[in-house]
Amino acid sequence: MIDFSVIIAGFGGQGILSGGKFIATAALMENREVSWFPSYGPEMRGGTANCSVVISDEPIGSPVINEADVLIVMNGPSLDRFISHVKPGGLVIMDSSLVLNVPARRDVRVFQIPASTLAVEAGNITFAIIYLLGCLQEQSGCFTRDSFEKALADALPTRHHHLIPQEMAVFDAGAAFQEST
Repeated sequence: MIDFSVIIAGFGGQGILSGGKFIATAALMENREVSWFPSYGPEMRGGTANCSVVISDEPIGSPVINEADVLIVMNGPSLDRFISHVKPGGLVIMDSSLVLNVPARRDVRVFQIPASTLAVEAGNITFAIIYLLGCLQEQSGCFTRDSFEKALADALPTRHHHLIPQEMAVFDAGAAFQEST
């Protein structure tokens, strides 16, 4: 049985809400129950943004996550705000290009991926979240690679479908990252 929760957090404009939507859509395509709960500041781009995604084989009682299995963070303030929400034994996946502090907790697994730097090198800063989601899929198995690719096709406007092969290469590169020590 799957019962899995993810918090994704960072600044508006980093693909935080889109990343959550991709996860939720991939899980829906696998006939899972899903909750996607976005939250963002009034200033949107550049302000704080986060979303919670719950994936389950059973009906979901609440979209509110008190203890997350995974925290994906794309800025330092988000790490500070949400690190206490990760279950012992959970995962923290961070964009180490932008999150300079390492969690002090020793009861979580940490993956530091220079996602923003890699995305710029790949020619598209919006790929940063895709690196992190590749790591999520590899480490958690909460959705499949094939479902994620279908979710991109479903969620992205048709005019961006030509980017899907490159996004999947980025996704695979994120999946290849190893746990940080």
